[in-house]
Amino acid sequence: MVKDKVNKRNPWLFIPTQYFAEGIPWVIVNQLSTAMYKSLEVSNLFIGFTSFLYLPWSIKLFWGPYIDSIATKRKWVIWMQLALAICFAVVALTLNLTGFILISLILFTVIAFLSATHDIATDGFYLHSLDKKEQAFFTGIRSTFYRVAMVFAGGVLLSVAGWLGKEYGNIKIGWTVAFVITALVFLLLYFYHNYILPYPETDLPVRDKTDSVPYKQIFKDYFSQEKIGIILAFILLYRFGEALLLKMAQPFFLDKPSEGGLGLGLSEVGIYYGTVGIISLLAGGILGGWLIKKYGLKKLIWYLALSMNIPTVLFVYMAAAKPLYLISIDFSWILGANSVLQFHPIIQLCIIIEQLGYGLGFTAYMVYLLYISKGKFKTSHYAISTGVMAFGMMLPGFISGVVQELVGYFWFFAISVLMTIPGMLTLLFLPLDNNID
Repeated sequence: MVKDKVNKRNPWLFIPTQYFAEGIPWVIVNQLSTAMYKSLEVSNLFIGFTSFLYLPWSIKLFWGPYIDSIATKRKWVIWMQLALAICFAVVALTLNLTGFILISLILFTVIAFLSATHDIATDGFYLHSLDKKEQAFFTGIRSTFYRVAMVFAGGVLLSVAGWLGKEYGNIKIGWTVAFVITALVFLLLYFYHNYILPYPETDLPVRDKTDSVPYKQIFKDYFSQEKIGIILAFILLYRFGEALLLKMAQPFFLDKPSEGGLGLGLSEVGIYYGTVGIISLLAGGILGGWLIKKYGLKKLIWYLALSMNIPTVLFVYMAAAKPLYLISIDFSWILGANSVLQFHPIIQLCIIIEQLGYGLGFTAYMVYLLYISKGKFKTSHYAISTGVMAFGMMLPGFISGVVQELVGYFWFFAISVLMTIPGMLTLLFLPLDNNID
């Protein structure tokens, strides 16, 4: 029904839900799966090797031009959300099968490719459906709702899995319910976006004069940018230390103190790291977006980068000190029996500070990637940048399990801190003048 197509809608109706949908599969594949495998008593070495799941995000730059050239970005968004709903349902159905570890790796790989394709289409749709002023304004909003997805996937789902697993004495029951919930969420998002997404006039397949995918021109335009070598080094190295740390963060929280970890439960990690921590990350993202809009990225990039990297020292502290001091607050006088809240305040404070700083630094990073995505191939250019970023996440994550098992958590986190330095050094040479006011 062409006459019913709406070219423009209020971005508040779809930007929050689109980036909520974009964040969920990434968190599940790259973070929640780590907690799941750890709860199923899989080794850190194996968990580190699962960083190959970053690969689809790393190489999405190679099929980004096809997304640009075949169908509209709107259609790609809708198709991928339906496919993701089906895949998460399959994960839930196969969780109790013999050999689930292998089956899950295959399914997570498929989900990763679907999610990477969904990212390309969503980011492209963002660039086509909003004008320049709206894009600048909604940069912080989209980052915020991406982080809401992290709260949902890394906090709520993890807590649900841990609570049900403990309640029924079988952690697989908890994970099954978590993936059923995820499948239903994506099914709802599919129906909602199929109705609400506008049909931007510029959202058309982009082809060259021969009606073929303009691969050569896309890559030529991107890699002919001023100081492209420095730009690529920045994209690869800016998050290197964080990427090394990230893969072992949840195993560190879950491992017993005798093994160098903190010995927390799944539900505690879901609350400390996946809920309160992500809310801090969200706050950092909002604050970072506001600061950049007010003062410009050029003036702030060093401060924002330092705010992301310095707090990683807190993981070194937690690994050394094991701050397991526990506070209990009795609410039984209000809520009745068994209403005692227990938490580790020092651990929670460390997570809050680290995630707040990361939110500030990561916002600066993503804004820069948006600035270097220009011209009619901007969807493909952004896909190239984020693909290089994912490759920079995959390599340190892949070796993280090996390094941790060789040196233990304390020295592993100390190495992670040192690995933040190369990314900082790229800022000395990064071209900012022509991109950022």
